[in-house]
Amino acid sequence: MLFKELGKTGRQIPALGLGTWGIGGFETPDYSKDEEYVQILEKAIEMGFTHIDTAEYYAAGHTEEIVGKAIKKFNRSDLFIVSKVWPNHLRERELLSSLENSLRRLQTNYIDLYLIHWPNPDIPLEETFTAMARAVDEGLIKYVGVSNFDRKLLEEAISKSKVPIVCDQVLYNVEERGPEKDGLLNFCQKEGITLTAYSPLNRGILSMRVKNELEKISKKYGATIFQIMLAWLISKNKVVAIPKAGRIEHLRENLKVLDLRLSEEEIRLIDDLK
Repeated sequence: MLFKELGKTGRQIPALGLGTWGIGGFETPDYSKDEEYVQILEKAIEMGFTHIDTAEYYAAGHTEEIVGKAIKKFNRSDLFIVSKVWPNHLRERELLSSLENSLRRLQTNYIDLYLIHWPNPDIPLEETFTAMARAVDEGLIKYVGVSNFDRKLLEEAISKSKVPIVCDQVLYNVEERGPEKDGLLNFCQKEGITLTAYSPLNRGILSMRVKNELEKISKKYGATIFQIMLAWLISKNKVVAIPKAGRIEHLRENLKVLDLRLSEEEIRLIDDLK
């Protein structure tokens, strides 16, 4: 596994994590494949996917329950667990209650990285980060971050937080270049903040132009276009990615990305596809 430093913390985390949206349901719980998903997550951890991303919103908390069952057999200190608090729970009391519920569902006494899932302009950032700092002081979370914050809002959050903001998790892939357009990627790289790319494969939706160019590169490496997409992302300074993999074969395919080393010319070519 390739590791990168989380923010400026000195903590090394896997550059390829495991997204869990849709595991155990989407907006509502689906219990029909719980045993299968637990086994897949256990296998993923055994393969080296120890960076697991989830959220209280996923399947109304049920995804966290599945993750909690899957991690029980492993040494907790070997895992990097990320969860997120929903934007209507950003008041201090509600955030701490959400955190307590996530810890219970995950069957752990701390979360490695806790993120604000989406910004909420109706709740002052000062109040939210006061709650985050309290949770850090109490050992309930190790590190604090945000999700879906653009550059301007991230800068504001940094100015309002008493503890370092080490991560911004955003939509970023070959087709979706928002972090490049608003300067967020450059800002994170300059300030030493980890940018986590969610939906790194864009759910397989690609324009014909992008697909054709990726296929040219993929043939050289005997890889899929999706492996090239992931390799491109994690080639970037301070960028990690969290693709979802609901099947063992997808986990294996993602692992092979670690053996790909795109040339500078190929990286520039993909950069220019925007």
